[in-house]
Amino acid sequence: MKRRDVLGLLAVTGALVTLPGSDEAPRGHAAAALLETGVELHRSLWQVFTLSNSKPTVFPPVRKQLDVLAKGLTEARTEADRARLCTMTADLYQLVGELFFDANRYTDAAQCYTLAANAAQACGDHDLWACAMTRHAYVELYASRAAAAQPLLAAASRIARRGDSALSTRHWVAAVQAQAYAAMGDIDACTRALDEAEEVHALDSHSHNGGWLRFDGSRLPEERGACYLQLGRPDLAEDALTAALAQPLSLRRRAAVLSDLAVLGVHQCDLDQVLYFAETAISLAGESNSGFIGKKLDGLRGRLAPLMSDGRVSNLDHRIAALSRTA
Repeated sequence: MKRRDVLGLLAVTGALVTLPGSDEAPRGHAAAALLETGVELHRSLWQVFTLSNSKPTVFPPVRKQLDVLAKGLTEARTEADRARLCTMTADLYQLVGELFFDANRYTDAAQCYTLAANAAQACGDHDLWACAMTRHAYVELYASRAAAAQPLLAAASRIARRGDSALSTRHWVAAVQAQAYAAMGDIDACTRALDEAEEVHALDSHSHNGGWLRFDGSRLPEERGACYLQLGRPDLAEDALTAALAQPLSLRRRAAVLSDLAVLGVHQCDLDQVLYFAETAISLAGESNSGFIGKKLDGLRGRLAPLMSDGRVSNLDHRIAALSRTA
């Protein structure tokens, strides 16, 4: 997916989202096809993204659908049709943002999430809107800008509380807020946010859609462990990370947990643990071509200094440095 093409489509689509429907819009097949099958098609694209070990493989069909969506927006003749197409825009551009995020193209991802938020606002879908804002906050967190993530998450929380209470949106926002608090060093606020996120387990199996909203609470052990590591509390992190690793995990999630367990080994001065978990995570990074995993391993690399006198650690440092950072 050529970056300049997508950024051009972002500008065009952003303008179309703000314009009202028109009786003078050309009659065409794109809008009709989207209104009939677009929701199911976008759901299938999310499923492919979720199941793919190498996320770049999802680029071609997503890129093709972006063109169809832009054309469909030019053909919206009624406000009802425009609202449905704006919903699809907010959905698809969150997926595009996820692809850019996995490639560590944070600025491009943020632009996609901004368009998604604007489209969701235009169609009045508060849960879709809050999820776009939360993904935008993720960009700031992984760019080490937790202070910039805070207002995005505060807004997402307010928006989510106006959404569907049967959905897990507000619980996901709380889980990401916990990460921001951890990065800011506030353990009390972090713990409260994690406890709020845990309330997702009181919801039924229809609380998420498997696409733009996938939070079902299964990620909480790994997120709790990562937060406690960030806060310098390896004693609290160990049980959570061990429990997370015992679950069925996607390749990216498993690599993230392994990276955190390697960091835990640094805290415990356990060189064998560092090497075992880091080596396994590196092998997964090679399988996936994921910049996200490379970023997680970079976090480990920054903590290896106390162990660098050992040649095996020095070699590990060089191998992490050599990883491709972008898909």
